[in-house]
Amino acid sequence: MNKKVNMLTLALSIALLPPLWAVLSPYIGITTGSVALICAGVYVANGNKLADASKITIGFLCGDVWAILALFIMETLPFSKNIVLFITLFVLGGLAVIIGEIGHKFIYTPSWLCGWAIGLTIMGSMSFSKLHSLPLQIAVSMIVGVFYVGVGVDLFQKALIRIIKK
Repeated sequence: MNKKVNMLTLALSIALLPPLWAVLSPYIGITTGSVALICAGVYVANGNKLADASKITIGFLCGDVWAILALFIMETLPFSKNIVLFITLFVLGGLAVIIGEIGHKFIYTPSWLCGWAIGLTIMGSMSFSKLHSLPLQIAVSMIVGVFYVGVGVDLFQKALIRIIKK
């Protein structure tokens, strides 16, 4: 019975909360709403640990900044595209791991790397000068992903389970 209740309450929570974000996000100028689902996935993969939500979020935001920095570097260096790509990924990837591990009490390194990949995926084909509000939209979606979709779904599901068990 407990497995069935967990499954059904999780299904309802996932079916209800993330679609609300998907519908509402464009109305507040966020075109990157789906990023929230990726970020929630990392939060869940970390075990739904509320204590880690802030450092996971900080990691994602570091990744967003890293993507902006990578795009700037790749547009600025005068070498061939492949060499610039390799150098940028080599240096920034290594630095992200070193900084993330030194600051592990405040930064979740896997979310930093994932956030960087998200940023590069979305912004990678754009020129640095055309980014406009896109990095901010990605950042908002990352925060929403951890706290609304990740934490929110977990808390909503737990509340449903408490109601059902009464």
